[in-house]
Amino acid sequence: MSFTSKLPASWNDRTPTRKVELDLNSPGLAVFELERLLFTGKVIVSHADEVWPRLYIGDQHSAENRNDLSRHGITHILNAAHSKRQECPDIYQEMHISYMGIEANDSCNFDMSVNFQAAADFIHMALRRGGQVLVHCHVGVSRSATLVLAYLMLKQRLTLVEAICAVKENRGVIPNRGFLRQLIRLDRQLFGTHN
Repeated sequence: MSFTSKLPASWNDRTPTRKVELDLNSPGLAVFELERLLFTGKVIVSHADEVWPRLYIGDQHSAENRNDLSRHGITHILNAAHSKRQECPDIYQEMHISYMGIEANDSCNFDMSVNFQAAADFIHMALRRGGQVLVHCHVGVSRSATLVLAYLMLKQRLTLVEAICAVKENRGVIPNRGFLRQLIRLDRQLFGTHN
């Protein structure tokens, strides 16, 4: 499979065209190959990174730091580590930030795929209105990254490999193996079997 940048034109000069060969047909091999691809990404050096125009992946600190939220102009927050015990933080209401919380465990057995469409719709609506979106979990590498990858596949029509290549250039992410299997299933649903 060849990967040619599908980033918006303003970002194309930052991501060179590259060729990536992966066989997603064999489930075990596919997860291993995706992990190998992910490990070639950028090392995390900040609490939040812009991985697509106006779309950030971050950690819990980035979601609670009022200065960072203001500096990035965040208008929407998707919390992939929401808990029933917590509600929308007061800080977001004060800052007029729209909030969506998803209760998700960073476990290989957790079915994150049930949240793919709702999360993608929330992100897409915010970006279409000119918003700046922060998707976060505790560390900003698994749950939040999985939802952003699903968004890029569902709304930007990137294959899983293309989405990973776009994100990993800007933030080191590593969804757990269960989440990778769910993203592989989504890729097959959207784009058919890879040869």
